[in-house]
Amino acid sequence: MNAFAAVENPTLLLVDDDEEFLSVLAPAMHKRGFLVSTANSAESAFALAEQDPPEYAVVDLKMAGNSGLVLVRQLASLQAGTRIVVLTGYASISTAIEAIKLGATHYLAKPVDADEIVAAFGKQNGDTDIELATSPLSVDRLEWEHIQRVLSEHDGNISATARSLNMHRRTLQRKLSKHPIKE
Repeated sequence: MNAFAAVENPTLLLVDDDEEFLSVLAPAMHKRGFLVSTANSAESAFALAEQDPPEYAVVDLKMAGNSGLVLVRQLASLQAGTRIVVLTGYASISTAIEAIKLGATHYLAKPVDADEIVAAFGKQNGDTDIELATSPLSVDRLEWEHIQRVLSEHDGNISATARSLNMHRRTLQRKLSKHPIKE
């Protein structure tokens, strides 16, 4: 019996620009009792949500066009009770904090499976038993986190972020094209 048996087929909006990921996740979530609709951009997802606000949403952070953070804010303002899980392959502390501030319920780093997403929907509070880091973040990781936070503040605009960081735009693009620095 799934965790949502008391609710008659809750609606779920999956938003990711990776079509293959959507084609795998949508049927998996349907098997778990959700009425699933999909979108491959924040703009098309918001258009769907305006017509029928979802009870649950899974939103990729980095997409062409508006970022997932913009969509999180829009979904939360559309219907305050929507449970939103943000997924990203570019996990950072700053984007996780922003996602939660904007209305996300939980934040998960890819790769992730359907069971982890369902568990994240059910989280009401933080986990006090989570393992604490034993060493501070490296300087490179702190720089990465700072860049991600400033980029988020400028809604993903590279030029505005570069100006704010007093950095050449190409240098910023080079830093952003690298994978996040390991902690």
